[in-house]
Amino acid sequence: MNALEQLKQYTVVVADTSDVNAIRQYAPRDATTNPSLVLKAAQKPDYEQLLAECVHAHGREDDSTLADRLLVRFGQEILKVVPGRVSTEVDARLSFDTEASIERARRIVSFYEEAGVARERVLIKVASTWEGIRAAERLEREGIRCNLTLLFSFPQAVACADAGVTLISPFVGRIYDWYRKHEGKDYAPEDDPGVLSVRRIYDYYKKFGYPTEVMGASFRSTGQVLALAGCDLLTISPELLGELAASDRRVERRLDPDAAKAKAIERERFDEKAFRWAVNEDAMATDKLAEGIRVFAADVVRLEALVRQLR
Repeated sequence: MNALEQLKQYTVVVADTSDVNAIRQYAPRDATTNPSLVLKAAQKPDYEQLLAECVHAHGREDDSTLADRLLVRFGQEILKVVPGRVSTEVDARLSFDTEASIERARRIVSFYEEAGVARERVLIKVASTWEGIRAAERLEREGIRCNLTLLFSFPQAVACADAGVTLISPFVGRIYDWYRKHEGKDYAPEDDPGVLSVRRIYDYYKKFGYPTEVMGASFRSTGQVLALAGCDLLTISPELLGELAASDRRVERRLDPDAAKAKAIERERFDEKAFRWAVNEDAMATDKLAEGIRVFAADVVRLEALVRQLR
């Protein structure tokens, strides 16, 4: 049994890509997308027809709507391959606008439902800003399940759980990148700040019985992935899925709900003022959240330009 097969015994494996062919190869349960991943896939020859069909069918709509149509079109194709859910992201330019995020999420879900996809198979990705968390809280009440992304700190995770969101995506690799750059050293998986962040969140959620799922994301190595074996879900790039499938390394469970419940952990709460202060005091979280929003927003603009050219 290879390392990927062993990992699937402990954790739900999710493909972190919009490349349907790569997803099919590794048989994950779910898949996650974002504008950057859709943009990357949309420029491959394999998806020229899909792109052309989407633009032909909806070419009279504005750029923003057409870009969302393309996100959903890729999501539809992914759901033909995975048995579970696909995550589709709200425009990052709305990360500080609760009402606009809610409206955009509703629009994305409506596009899926028009295509015959039940909303239960869709997770709407929203940035883990205070405004994004409030948007997700309201969307969950409407039966729209949310995946809170760009999560780099414990206060963000606590606020998401208290808001009752379905799932969070703490970014392991980007946390590691920041500390590696600022501390000037590499980290073994057991000392990796990104790995330790997810372990802390997982233990907290299990200790207090939160139903919110924890999905580690943004991995740089298979070592980081395997150090979180037992996490609810892990979303992994095709490159790392390939490395795991080619490895016969022994995989052991590293996160366990029963062990978490036995730990001495204090409950924490964050209102808006406390949340903003705590995130502000975390230089890494502040830097990476702002950077992540900028990067995703820029790729939304590129995606809109791509569909505009094909009208």
